[in-house]
Amino acid sequence: MTDTATTTLAGPSRAAGTATGERRLPGWLRWVAPVVVGALIVVLWWFWVDVLGTAPRMLPSPFAILAEFVKRWPIIAQDMAITATNALIGLVIGSLLAMLFAGLAAAARPIDGMLAPLVAALAVIPIVAITPILNTMFGASSQFGRQAVATIAAFIPVFVNVLRGLRQTRPVHRDLLRASAASGWQTFRFLTLPTALPYLLTGLRIASSLAVIAALVAEYFGGPADGIGTAIATYAKSGRAALAWAYVLGGILIGLVFYLVTSLLERLATRRAQV
Repeated sequence: MTDTATTTLAGPSRAAGTATGERRLPGWLRWVAPVVVGALIVVLWWFWVDVLGTAPRMLPSPFAILAEFVKRWPIIAQDMAITATNALIGLVIGSLLAMLFAGLAAAARPIDGMLAPLVAALAVIPIVAITPILNTMFGASSQFGRQAVATIAAFIPVFVNVLRGLRQTRPVHRDLLRASAASGWQTFRFLTLPTALPYLLTGLRIASSLAVIAALVAEYFGGPADGIGTAIATYAKSGRAALAWAYVLGGILIGLVFYLVTSLLERLATRRAQV
């Protein structure tokens, strides 16, 4: 494939990005703004609970929650590791399966027609309904049911985004590469992959949060007596509100880590693609 064809493919996208004149927020502001909003929420929360005293009984002070979180950190960390592991396994397996099936669907319309009903059915499966079934099916001591729920949750957004990305290549660009005697691998490397990569990373970013939520919900509805979701259900039922919320904080931290890692990967890949 000639260098002219590669330059022609890369040129319009870069020029378009420059011509749009997007006004982006400064880097420091993108980090400071969420911190300020979070701090404001904590202050209002504290004022509602400790000053006004009109908050519900199961809503303790944020400082009481933080105290329980620090005090019980060794135990909370163990449960966080279990939940994070289940979510990570589900995210990885679900994403790999989604990329495989999306590639097959993009390559052959008959396969796409066969997969469409299956994906639509998976998208509307209620997690709270299928989780107890999977936990009972695979036993009270197995984490497989929880990981399967996280896999299903991660599969849908990655599949939809990857399939859309694989179909975004323009016929004129494919014809240009064909005229330049590009091989199938070169077409995939210089055209299909760069076009689909932003969609894949967006799907992963969405799937990371969904995998954590699915793992937490799966733990809430039975299975082994460990994990963040199980602890939240146990302590909430026993009236230990501060400790239950401390585990909620642990779940939030897991979700933030997953989201920030996938967002960082998305940003790095986008910058590399623009080089």
